[in-house]
Amino acid sequence: MASNTSEKLLLRGGTIVTADSAGTIVSGGSILLDRGRVASIIPAGSSPQVQPGTEIVDLTNKVVIPGFVQTHLHLCQALFRGRADDMELLEWLKHRIFPFEAAHNADSMRASTWLALAELIRSGTTTILDMGSVHHEEEIINAVGESGIRAFVGKAMMDLNDLYPSLKESTAASLSTTRSLIDRWHASYDGRIRYAMAPRFVLSCTDDLLHQTKEMLDQYPGVLLHMHASENSHEIEAVRSRTGMENIVFLNHAGLLSNRSCLAHCIHLNDEEIRILQTTRANVTHCPSSNLKLASGIARIPHLTEKGINVSLGADGAPCNNRLDMFREMRLASLLQKPIHGATSMPAKTVFAMATIDGAKALGLENEIGSIEPGKKADLVVLDLNNVWDPSDSSENPYSAIVYSAGPENVDSVMVDGEWLYRKKEFLRLDKEKIVLEARAQLSRLLGRMH
Repeated sequence: MASNTSEKLLLRGGTIVTADSAGTIVSGGSILLDRGRVASIIPAGSSPQVQPGTEIVDLTNKVVIPGFVQTHLHLCQALFRGRADDMELLEWLKHRIFPFEAAHNADSMRASTWLALAELIRSGTTTILDMGSVHHEEEIINAVGESGIRAFVGKAMMDLNDLYPSLKESTAASLSTTRSLIDRWHASYDGRIRYAMAPRFVLSCTDDLLHQTKEMLDQYPGVLLHMHASENSHEIEAVRSRTGMENIVFLNHAGLLSNRSCLAHCIHLNDEEIRILQTTRANVTHCPSSNLKLASGIARIPHLTEKGINVSLGADGAPCNNRLDMFREMRLASLLQKPIHGATSMPAKTVFAMATIDGAKALGLENEIGSIEPGKKADLVVLDLNNVWDPSDSSENPYSAIVYSAGPENVDSVMVDGEWLYRKKEFLRLDKEKIVLEARAQLSRLLGRMH
């Protein structure tokens, strides 16, 4: 355990929103932590047996939730926020994102990653699934590991790039560097960092690359697959033209769909594709802000969940959002569906589950994180909901307060593995001002490399 927490810790007196299968909420309860895990949840009125040396933290009038799990992010794009507005996906990639990513060096990649991580931690995200770029993945992995956050990481695999030909590598290089990264970094940083193979999307990968990706996945059972899929109608047309199949049909034909697959977006699906997702148990990541900003469309999320397809949430990249804030994604995920599917179609409790336990399920970590239960890792967020302009007691309906009213300003503290990363609105592992200054300097140098 790190020095900024005790081995045993009692979080006393808060409202505990467990996100367990029963939807248990414990008002005025306590959580006993032992060596980075939840040892027990103690109801209000009970006197916990506190051993000598246990640190006690008073959380009266606070709300404790599981840390948010974001299952689609691009840390490498944080430097480009505000520089790719008001464009559709393929033009956005061709004229902005791919040129920017190609201009990254190790220093700018590291600066971009730290900038994103600071935003994620202060807004309550404790676990992420990140898609890197073609180069400098080690800089992302080291920054993520040093930050204390939990993550699946993986370099973007691209051996085709008709939109921006300089940002790609050979099939052999993509596969060999991916294998080296898995061998070196999977289960590193005390197991917090794991790997997800990341062929970017069908249009950036040859059939050979996808075939060999499937073979490599079979060799590494703990590794996930992370791809974009069916995000944009023009993308779908191009996939159909190349393969003669719909996007999801082609991925299934390539053997890439399983419960280890995390597919970002999945907006444009026909009934056959939905049946494939249902049968293969592939996971869908819904990115509502990104889908609106890039004019990609509105995914039929209630229809997917009715079919038993696991759906989680992600902010995507800073240039197509322009925030990495799970509160914003939860609120929008709920509101988007109501005019289409009815006012009761996406209640706050359902969306909160997508942001926590369903995200853990997507990553195969539902037995470790995503809810507050004895034996699980202590990845927790403390919220102060006293300033959400709600005169009622937030413990009466915390889901409403969290999903519809709260924001990053309500995050008081964040911990991963029982270690405080953010305490009383102060970072404990990073220097925000230094990160912002370095990001500005590196952006200036990156833009200079493009001219």
